[in-house]
Amino acid sequence: MQPHLKHLGLTQLEKALPALYEAARQEQWTYESFMNRAIAAEIEGRDRRAAERRMAAARLPAIKTLEAFDFTFQPDLSERLLWELADLSFVQSATNVVFLGPPGTGKTHLSLALTVKALSAGYSALFTTLTHLAEALDTASYPGLVRQRLRRYTTPSVLVIDEVGYTKLSPGQAHHFFELVTARYEHGSILLTSNSGFSAWGSLLGDEVLATALLDRLLHHAEVIPTHVVSMMINQSLLQQKRRNHRTPLPKNMWFCPITRSMGAWSRLGNAGLQPPMWTVP
Repeated sequence: MQPHLKHLGLTQLEKALPALYEAARQEQWTYESFMNRAIAAEIEGRDRRAAERRMAAARLPAIKTLEAFDFTFQPDLSERLLWELADLSFVQSATNVVFLGPPGTGKTHLSLALTVKALSAGYSALFTTLTHLAEALDTASYPGLVRQRLRRYTTPSVLVIDEVGYTKLSPGQAHHFFELVTARYEHGSILLTSNSGFSAWGSLLGDEVLATALLDRLLHHAEVIPTHVVSMMINQSLLQQKRRNHRTPLPKNMWFCPITRSMGAWSRLGNAGLQPPMWTVP
């Protein structure tokens, strides 16, 4: 039987067949029932292998879920909106989702959680940082290779671009970034995280006109979600510090410290010996 199954490409049924035989004997299945369960075993196995291939191809740095996200650290973040996005209508409509905020506020966690939902539903996805993306496109030695690498980022249903704002792009890299956003415009969703306000993107790309054109395409169909509260990592650091030294008081209402231009709201963190992050909301 096994050689015939291999010849037909029924590799998943081949693995499941011994268990099916045993269950059929014990439960006295009819021929029809056995056939139905055998076909179901092949389909389930193929679906499982396909899900594993999608997950591997996505190159996620970690598996994150919305269920594991602590919304108490982000009281101003709309939990309802995130769960609405988790129904994946944004993928179907090629809508972008932009998480905008300082480091450590859960932007990457949320983008990965939505990507995991999309992968589980059968969509393809790919994760990259802007630095890696820019280098991959900029180092292509001839136009045909640029197009080939560009297709890699335009093909997935969901493209995650993480860490926008950490590194300024060269003119060539900025142009390739614009090409990618344009190619995906109204064709595929982008999940993007940035620690820079949109007003700083002209400096990031080195060209105000190009930045305006890119943002027009990126934001035309987009949900922009700010994460403007105290960093989760800072909160964790404060809690750990309190455990080490009971005499160090936790700042009151630390969950509700907004980040402002004056940074005055961060003065309470000075009591715990921490420096405010160098990031402001535009």
